[in-house]
Amino acid sequence: MNTRFLFDFSVNKANNTIHVKREFAADVDLVWEAWTNPELLDLWWAPKPYRTQTKSMNFSEGGYWHYCMISPENEIHWCRADYQKIDPKKSFSGLDAFCDEHGTVVQDFPRSLWNNAFAATTNNMTLVEITISYDSLSDLEKVVEMGFKEGFSMALENLDQYLETRFQ
Repeated sequence: MNTRFLFDFSVNKANNTIHVKREFAADVDLVWEAWTNPELLDLWWAPKPYRTQTKSMNFSEGGYWHYCMISPENEIHWCRADYQKIDPKKSFSGLDAFCDEHGTVVQDFPRSLWNNAFAATTNNMTLVEITISYDSLSDLEKVVEMGFKEGFSMALENLDQYLETRFQ
């Protein structure tokens, strides 16, 4: 984990939530673009050695991002994020789920509600605060057991690397 930037990851089993605070070395405009532009999401979203490939994206309230994460062995895991509320360059929320290649949500796996907030901090930095909510404790525990913290931490480091290349 890159220790140069704030990173706080906590699990609240009483509220069935994960809370992440993560700082990035770029202004809000660039960090927002990296989270909302499918070409940029494809560069960093999946933890290495996986890669992300967007099938379609409509970043608007009621729209969704349909994408897959592809393993080095070309195993494909389809996902979708259904956008609910967007306040440009400040926050967005959406329901995340595993799905099939047609975007049909897999019903036997937990969905998660993501609330992402973006704020400028000192020295041209951006703080992203994420609250991920689950319907039940068992849903939360299932995601944690699958290694969500480790995988998401790796993806955020990929975003650090992308942002660094923008300034070289």
